[in-house]
Amino acid sequence: MTCFTYYQSPIGKMTIQASDSGLLGIWFETHTTRPDELGQQNDAHPILTMTVGQLQEYFNGERVTFSVPLAATGTPFQQKVWQALTTIPFGQTWSYQDLANAIDNPKAVRAVGLANGKNPISVIVPCHRVIGKNGKLTGYAGGVERKKQLLVHEGVF
Repeated sequence: MTCFTYYQSPIGKMTIQASDSGLLGIWFETHTTRPDELGQQNDAHPILTMTVGQLQEYFNGERVTFSVPLAATGTPFQQKVWQALTTIPFGQTWSYQDLANAIDNPKAVRAVGLANGKNPISVIVPCHRVIGKNGKLTGYAGGVERKKQLLVHEGVF
């Protein structure tokens, strides 16, 4: 059974979804990838409570890594890319090529970009840390301005 809650972050309202297995997704209002069915609202679910607490610590500058159990669903390739995203250190950025190299598939840059764009767990699985090879901010499902705000928060800009 899935459940959800809302969290008002400094950069916008987030919808957070979990199951008893772990965190399923975090979406900003502008995300088009949020599922239509979220389950029932349950602000007291332990994984949702843990997620909100860790997000608050992150935005307060008290946390740089997350320990919430993850349970997002995706293809094996997407899972591999999303796992690699979790290894990008706070305050650093990678290019899509760096990400493709990290999964030992250097020719899969476009596929890596597509998988990155389908990451359902914003912030905690830090797809915002992936930028263009030329150093420019590229698309972000939560909006490029939000991506910039997250990178500014992490001291990248």
